[in-house]
Amino acid sequence: MNVGEFLVTQGKITKETWSAVDQALPAGADDTEWALALIAGGHCDETTILQARAEWHGYALWTAIPDDVLAPDLVTKLPVDWARQHCLLPIRSDGHPAAVTDDPGRDRAIDDLELLLGEELKLVLAPRQIVLQAIDRCYLNRESGTGALLATLPAGKQDASEQTGTASTNDLLRMADNAPVAQLVNWILLDAMKSNASDIHIEPYQNHLRLRFRVDGILYERPPPPKQLEAALVSRLKVMAHLDIAEKRMPQDGAARVRVGEREVDIRTSTAPVTDGERLVLRILNRASTLLPLAALGLPNPLLERLRTLCHEPFGVIWVTGPTGSGKTTTLYAALQEVNTRELNVITIEDPVEYQLPTISQMGVNPKIGLTFARGLRNILRQDPDVILVGETRDLETAEIVVRSSLTGHLVFSTLHTNDAAGVAVRLQDMGIAPYLVAASLRGALAQRLVRRLCPHCRRAAAPTPTQRELLGPLAKRLDHVTCYAPGECDACTGGYKGRLGLFELLEVDGEVQDLIRTGGGLHTLRQTARARGMRTLLDDGLDKVAAGETSLEEVLRVVGHHTHEHV
Repeated sequence: MNVGEFLVTQGKITKETWSAVDQALPAGADDTEWALALIAGGHCDETTILQARAEWHGYALWTAIPDDVLAPDLVTKLPVDWARQHCLLPIRSDGHPAAVTDDPGRDRAIDDLELLLGEELKLVLAPRQIVLQAIDRCYLNRESGTGALLATLPAGKQDASEQTGTASTNDLLRMADNAPVAQLVNWILLDAMKSNASDIHIEPYQNHLRLRFRVDGILYERPPPPKQLEAALVSRLKVMAHLDIAEKRMPQDGAARVRVGEREVDIRTSTAPVTDGERLVLRILNRASTLLPLAALGLPNPLLERLRTLCHEPFGVIWVTGPTGSGKTTTLYAALQEVNTRELNVITIEDPVEYQLPTISQMGVNPKIGLTFARGLRNILRQDPDVILVGETRDLETAEIVVRSSLTGHLVFSTLHTNDAAGVAVRLQDMGIAPYLVAASLRGALAQRLVRRLCPHCRRAAAPTPTQRELLGPLAKRLDHVTCYAPGECDACTGGYKGRLGLFELLEVDGEVQDLIRTGGGLHTLRQTARARGMRTLLDDGLDKVAAGETSLEEVLRVVGHHTHEHV
């Protein structure tokens, strides 16, 4: 009996279908050929075939492969290309060696894998795409072994070919044929991605190099490469980013794109000449964490609904404010996803365009040819836009165009650097925008910060300290009857924290707030009025998340500050 006959007995296909496929296949076709023919003919999908083969052979069928069964130590000697080619991955299931594949008919490959590992493997079936994703995750989670790799590198000057390598898109999981310095670069990048780092810092000093990763907003030391590899390491990274390796006196900016299995990752590279060499900072742009829907940002529900309402205003400006690295771009992209792009013309101008958004036209700033925010925005206004996103309002000229374009029937999103939401109105006036224009154009201002999320595995109960209570003043009473937590330490996190979450403050501009702005009301008056009308501050949101056990009071005070008297 073959898989086609078995499917007939299960009622999944008809006898007529079985007969037609049987006649089209060569005599003695195996189950794999039958499966491919049935799927290609549209008679069955992959899941149905897998279910039938699993039941027939008595194999387990998984629709997902959890991380806890992955066994990076088992793939140390197994090339990633071989695992992908055969769609076959060794795992540990219930503590015993096993292998997961989409095709149990790969007898020779399974025998080879058992011979390599010296183990008899229990077989598990899963859809092909699920297996391939698990392969990438497993190889990414291998111990990087950077120290061992450094020990094998020659101490002398590297060959020119090893310094430059190749500038094409590379799969970081494929390193067998790479030059030693290229392998080192791949290990560094993989280690950063495994750590969920947003930035990599490579800093030269007189007698050593320093390597640091920024994880959840904090820089952490990593084992550094030896000083003698500095020239080769810098050259390799500059070539990947399409920079001039001969230019060492001037700062340069570039971009690289690498692959981790099927996932493409963009890396922005910045070089700066310093006393002891060239300093490099690599920013890792993670599409998965940047392209999020508005509901996934962690906004409190009432604030989320009010922000959604603002996103559907016909005109006006919505400002997002916060320091560098506070997630403003992520919020702006999420807001644009709320806009109906079938009925509206949405255009952005950014520096740089971090990710391509479907159905949205995006323009990148290029100062070298005179394409500034102001000049690009003027051109966008001739493109019949309904919604405009301006990546950053940096000067008076751009601010004037943003404000005036909102008053001519456009909805505009942009960012400013201010301490809180109320500070937007004051900052615009300080830049030179007339108060009446600010009042007429401003629809809402969203201030935000990112705080580190407590690791749920090792967090520990900890009451607020006397110093923290003094900083909070009367607001400390909100924590009197709740359990607060502090960071612990475990293998699943970094310093007691894992990941980040947002704190938000939304100022909605109504008639009273407009009058205050128009008459030149000061920042303190504006804050007090907005708060009296129901605005919850960044500190309010932070204390709510402390009470919920999501972050620590220490972290909230570090990021937001206290400003006790202004929040009473």
